[in-house]
Amino acid sequence: MALQPSREAFITCALTGAGDTTGRSDKVPVTPRAIADAAIEAVQAGAAIAHIHVRDPATGKPSRDPDLYAEVVEHIRASGVDMVLNLTAGMGGDLTLGPPEAPLPPDEAGTDMAGASERLVHVARLLPEICTLDCGTMNFGAGDYIMANSPAMLVAMAREIRELGVRPEIEIFDTGHLVLAKWLKDQGLIEDPVVVQLCMGIPWGAPDDITTLMALVANLPPDWIHSAFSIGRNQLPYAALALLSGGNIRVGLEDNIWLDKGVLATNADLVARARAVAENMGTRLLGPAEVRAKLNLAKRWA
Repeated sequence: MALQPSREAFITCALTGAGDTTGRSDKVPVTPRAIADAAIEAVQAGAAIAHIHVRDPATGKPSRDPDLYAEVVEHIRASGVDMVLNLTAGMGGDLTLGPPEAPLPPDEAGTDMAGASERLVHVARLLPEICTLDCGTMNFGAGDYIMANSPAMLVAMAREIRELGVRPEIEIFDTGHLVLAKWLKDQGLIEDPVVVQLCMGIPWGAPDDITTLMALVANLPPDWIHSAFSIGRNQLPYAALALLSGGNIRVGLEDNIWLDKGVLATNADLVARARAVAENMGTRLLGPAEVRAKLNLAKRWA
């Protein structure tokens, strides 16, 4: 098969995520203003899309408080810096079982299970161009935490996202998740163009070796648009692999806190490094307006 790398591509910056990274790096943004500023700096460094989680400003822990999302978005919109907004809808699917001999009831401290509409309250309120849809259930870590997304939950969320006029970014963490994504598309719950994020290298999901990446890419319908990323030290090498696979790039502190060995990164640092990779490979990076045209996105703010 002939090599067909991306000649044009966009960068998504995942700014803060929900992981326990704030104790390991003071570069991870926590407050709404810091998250908004990180988005602005990332776009100025070359990103077109800002992927946004929020955190409790007092504790740094992940949150799905709609008011925190609103504060981030208001700061971004007031700045006048154009970017495509991508809000996570992954929160509210967190199930932590009890110990192996007594898995039920679930551990309340690590469990946050919400209904489909509740998981999308901030999306309905703020109407970003994109929100994520985690297309499956998966073990995380070495303990009892499960990312829980049943087929019925995905149907309900996909239907509501479509009715809101927001483009879902389908998060694929393992091969069976792609089967679920195709099933949702066949039911008319996901409209064209279908946008997919291949989330590689996360323990108990799809490993980030080249063979597994290309197996997923080979099974994507030819008109689907994909990005790909890995975590930790393989995040930046994946900027090149994503382009070589015909896709787009994702970097950011959600997935990796390091720029070089022993050097903590900012989001803008990671975007700048990915931009250099792309440009040195002869790939032209798309700006926010071009991404909206490519993905047929609706911008609801001036």
